[in-house]
Amino acid sequence: MARFFSSTKEIPVAAEVPRHIAIIMDGNGRWAKRRFLPRVAGHRAGVEAVRKMVRACTGRGVEYLTLFAFSSENWRRPAEEVSFLTQLFVLVLEREVAAMRDNGIRLKIIGDMAPFGPALSKLAAESESATVGNTRLTLTIAANYGGRWDILQAVHRLLAERPEAANSFREEDLAPYLAASHAPEPDLFIRTGGEQRISNFMLWQLAYTELYFTDTLWPDFDAAALDEAIRSYRQRERRFGRTSEQLASGPAEAEAALLRASDGG
Repeated sequence: MARFFSSTKEIPVAAEVPRHIAIIMDGNGRWAKRRFLPRVAGHRAGVEAVRKMVRACTGRGVEYLTLFAFSSENWRRPAEEVSFLTQLFVLVLEREVAAMRDNGIRLKIIGDMAPFGPALSKLAAESESATVGNTRLTLTIAANYGGRWDILQAVHRLLAERPEAANSFREEDLAPYLAASHAPEPDLFIRTGGEQRISNFMLWQLAYTELYFTDTLWPDFDAAALDEAIRSYRQRERRFGRTSEQLASGPAEAEAALLRASDGG
């Protein structure tokens, strides 16, 4: 299993381009409503926006893209909309996986797939397998996912496999059991649609992620909008608990200071 830094334990390397971008794709329904279209038209437009975002991220050197497609709370939506979203998920997997495989995109799907039924769960597993060897970009789709669910299922899995750790496990023991353990923590979180909250998305992983909110509705979020988000990211001072003076002194001294602090010195 690959090992990735924990931003609360170690200092990730800062780069001009975020290594991992996580997005809540909000605003499909409002996009359709403004055009006097049914909500389903907005969701179809949202799928096209996903295609564009994958191309934009690969072109800019982003290694991981995680998209919140369906939350564990979205079951509260009207039954006909939930049914359409499920059918759309199936359609996208059936039509897009071959292109992902041929273009170097690795697909990962995280979340509790059981409520979607065995057929969709099987299709999701097959889709992942078809792209498992790709390395250009890892596209993670969070479906029936919730941040609290993720932490709870990780604890359950850890204790099932390592019951002796019940009273003594640490952050680094739990991290490999999280649903997105295949990816480093996001550098940049984007939420479209104007809302400014993280809505139970990747609660553990977003501890030190830079947050970016935009009024742009998801179907309108294009490469130029992504560039604007990345420009905002580049202007942030990513301290990870350090002071601005430590950043100015250089990474080696800052890392040494963090190690002294973790050792109680």
